[in-house]
Formats: sequence, structure tokens, C-alpha cells
Amino acid sequence: MSGKPLLYFICTGNSARSQMAEGFARRLLGDRYTVVSGGLEPQDVNPHAVAVMAEVGIDISGQQSKPLDLERLWQAQVVVTLCGDAEERCPVTPPHVRRVHWPLRDPARATGSGEEVRGVFRAVRDEIRERIEALAAELGETPRA
Repeated sequence: MSGKPLLYFICTGNSARSQMAEGFARRLLGDRYTVVSGGLEPQDVNPHAVAVMAEVGIDISGQQSKPLDLERLWQAQVVVTLCGDAEERCPVTPPHVRRVHWPLRDPARATGSGEEVRGVFRAVRDEIRERIEALAAELGETPRA
């Protein structure tokens, strides 16, 4: 692992919310943090997540869903859980790991037309960006543009 602090995003499927968070954090903090994501029950990266991130100039099409890595979990400076299931089921972390929980709506459960579903993904995407910017400020970091 590099000498940079580790920022770890965890969700159940590691298919949408945590993938979008990983993409934003890499763009905004990737020069100062090692950014990874993982899932309790990994699934394929959701194509709607890929599409709405591309709309804001972030390509997550090469990202892959990964299982939770306990070694990285213990090495992290900050662990962010993005759903209630991950918060409840995430293993205990050592005292030096700051845990943050963002109870975000699961966009993968959205129903309706393709455009309606993408609208839900966009809303969650935008909330994730705001939360990452706020987390960066709490960590004393200024996000890159």
C-alpha cells in the first residue's frame, strides 16, 4: 500500500453508491488518499451508475465490484458505509479507524422508465459528491476540481 491514508467506501453490493463514491473521491482526493470500495455481497457495477457519472465527466466503467477486504478495512483512516446493511454488518474496526455512515437511498431499487431511474441515480450521485466535499473539509483537505 502507498504511504497515502486509505479512504474505504463500503456498501452491500458495491455496484452503485460505493462505486460512485469511489469515482468522486478518486477525482477529488485521489492525489492525497488511496481510495477503494468494497461490498458485503459484490454485484456487477450498475450501468446506470456508470452513465450518470459519465455525465459529470467521471469514468467508472473500468471499476469492478470487489468483496470487503478486511486487511484494507483495518488499514483505513476513514471507512464510509453507504447503506444501513453495510453499517450493521461491517466488521468491527480498530479505534484508529474513523467510521462514517451515510444512509443513502439505494438507486438500484428505483423503478420507472429509464429516465426516471437515471433521475434517482443522479440525485444520489449529487448527494454523494456533496458528502465527499464535506468529508474532505472535515479532514482538512481541499478537493480538486
